[in-house]
Amino acid sequence: MKIKESLKKKIADKTLLMGVCGLGYVGLPLAVDKAKHGFRTIGFDVQQEKVDKVNTGINYIGDVVDADLRELVESGMLQATSDFSFVKDVDFIAICVPTPLDAHQQPDTRYICDSAASIAKNLRRGMVVVLESTTYPSTTEDLLRPILEAGSGLTCGEDFYLGFSPERVDPGNLIYKTSNTPKIVGAIGQDAAEVIGAVYSAILDSKVHIVSSPAVAEMEKILENTYRNVNIGLINELAMLCHKMNIDIWEVIDAAKTKPYGFQAFYPGPGIGGHCIPLDPYYLSWKAREYGFHTSMIESSMMINDRMPDYIVGRAVEILNRKKKALNGAKVLLLGVAYKQDISDYRESPALRVLIEFQRNGAEVETLRTYDLIIITTAHSCVDYELVATAGIPVFDCKNVTKLIQNRQNIDIL
Repeated sequence: MKIKESLKKKIADKTLLMGVCGLGYVGLPLAVDKAKHGFRTIGFDVQQEKVDKVNTGINYIGDVVDADLRELVESGMLQATSDFSFVKDVDFIAICVPTPLDAHQQPDTRYICDSAASIAKNLRRGMVVVLESTTYPSTTEDLLRPILEAGSGLTCGEDFYLGFSPERVDPGNLIYKTSNTPKIVGAIGQDAAEVIGAVYSAILDSKVHIVSSPAVAEMEKILENTYRNVNIGLINELAMLCHKMNIDIWEVIDAAKTKPYGFQAFYPGPGIGGHCIPLDPYYLSWKAREYGFHTSMIESSMMINDRMPDYIVGRAVEILNRKKKALNGAKVLLLGVAYKQDISDYRESPALRVLIEFQRNGAEVETLRTYDLIIITTAHSCVDYELVATAGIPVFDCKNVTKLIQNRQNIDIL
């Protein structure tokens, strides 16, 4: 029986053994969804602490339901290990590892390379490997494929299938989770695309869209996040201009979004954070230089967003000056450190850069004592902003969460 027919039969009767490499914000929810849809799943991670937590049913990811994880582990549908020799037992493995930037703001693909090398040692004929980590176009074909082929002695397309399917995870989103978000698949060869598409169709409650190659799927993911980066850069720049012109940018946005077509609302803030939007444009601009191309619009938006923490500190200095208080020695409360509302994830959070800038300028960043200034950097819904705004302390609201508060004597907005 051909590889494709064998794999499709296993998908149909749910005997396909699934694997997930990397049990973080992307990998663990994906592993849980695979197991919930009736496929026994093994999670692989080099961090023994994560492995031990999964195997005891202890959840550490906000988008995973505690009871679901516990039930799947207890029933034997989901297990975790740091022993990559078990890769040889799985039929399908998704690589969901971080893709950060190095000290020079260039792609750091070591986690992809290390995962690929570990998988290659145990790769066997008839397996499927899918990269989900966000990366630059051509990674799957030019970086991942050679590692897998050289380490296994097998040939992609003949002995094993390889593809790219970008993760689409929005932590804290109450509507769209891994299971109900449409999936993009690009693979090397039509048979691989068909099989990988069938796998995701079987484990997700959403549509699967097949594109012509991994490079298209990789670029699609970069487009998603660069689109947001550019538009956030635009609105941040307009926010700075509106402040100089004494115009309320938030009111401007509310007015603009009444138009039913041609406009999507984006909002200013102290910067951008998370594992995708602040990083992905750097991946694209780095790759573009290989072709002698400079992504000028993208790079401009990146510069605007990167300097927002400095702008926030500058605005804070203005507010403190009005109170005849110097920044050096001032006590400042940063209210909200996570990179977005109602989550605990602070990766690349702009609030951390704001904190560093305050400390560099001699301010004491406080959490519980008497403050000279409160800066709202993340709009968590669990905070009593009425209490914050009426405490008699200057408030610099970077998220417009105090917009309904009537007494605005002590409030400045971004």
